[in-house]
Amino acid sequence: MKRVLITGAAGFLGSHLCDRFVRDGCHVIGMDNLITGDLGNIEHLFKLKDFEFRQHDVSNFVDVPGKVDFILHFASPASPIDYLRNPIQTLKVSSLGTHNLLGLAKARKARLLVASTSEVYGDPLVHPQKEDYWGNVNPVGPRGVYDEAKRFQEALTMAYHTYHGLDTRIVRIFNTYGPRMRLNDGRALPAFVGQALRCEDLTVFGDGCQTRSFCFVDDLIEGICRLLASDYHQPVNLGNPDEITIGEFAEEIIQLTGSRQKVIYKPIPVDDPRQRQPDISLARELLGWEPKVSRQEGLKITWAYFRKLGTGLGNGTCLVP
Repeated sequence: MKRVLITGAAGFLGSHLCDRFVRDGCHVIGMDNLITGDLGNIEHLFKLKDFEFRQHDVSNFVDVPGKVDFILHFASPASPIDYLRNPIQTLKVSSLGTHNLLGLAKARKARLLVASTSEVYGDPLVHPQKEDYWGNVNPVGPRGVYDEAKRFQEALTMAYHTYHGLDTRIVRIFNTYGPRMRLNDGRALPAFVGQALRCEDLTVFGDGCQTRSFCFVDDLIEGICRLLASDYHQPVNLGNPDEITIGEFAEEIIQLTGSRQKVIYKPIPVDDPRQRQPDISLARELLGWEPKVSRQEGLKITWAYFRKLGTGLGNGTCLVP
């Protein structure tokens, strides 16, 4: 039985990874400091003998006694609201935290996969974004605490691979959505859905012409597992290349939810990327992977999750019909 450590286990992606590896017959050790994670995402696993949870901040020394076969480092605030609220923790978890986990992987001879992000490309001057593009990032802007933390994480991971021969993988994750996202995490989809549920107008920042590409979580998890099983050490983009403007996306959410509200526009945040679309040619060739779930299908599943949840809506809860 493979023994797997997953950091950020109580988060959106981490919890889905825990499900997948338990289902695949692994013994999973979930680790999270719960700054942004929610134990409700993994409480269904607590009764299983092949799952254990440890509340711990990986920015501090990490020790997992015994054999460890795989480490998946998914601990980090990942939305603008979270990393602007916790800038130092965001920098530390991708620097000190990554260093601690690289040390553990070296000691245990484990394979380590780190979760990087499309934010390493910043506000890109190349479209779509391919792995050999170095990015356009403002290191001292408000988003720099996340963007540069992930860029450093990639550099540190590659240094351990080249210098120590450590078995590493790097996944660059583009916008992903699905059940277990937090309504208040500030990202476009949960923000729009939350506003629709509260019967509020949907807020678009800027003119709505900036683009994003949304990948359903099940597709992403499959891609991560294929990358982990591969022998490729350089970064790999995972995401859905089906690009849409934020304005169009807001209208899709209104149609999906049956909201009677309208779209309103506010000033765009500093350094907000104008375009975001992955080039997934490498993932197709290397992993035989591409997204299978259409945005329409994935949004229906996600909407059903939030509609059933019906919590965190605050005063004046409306809940669209």
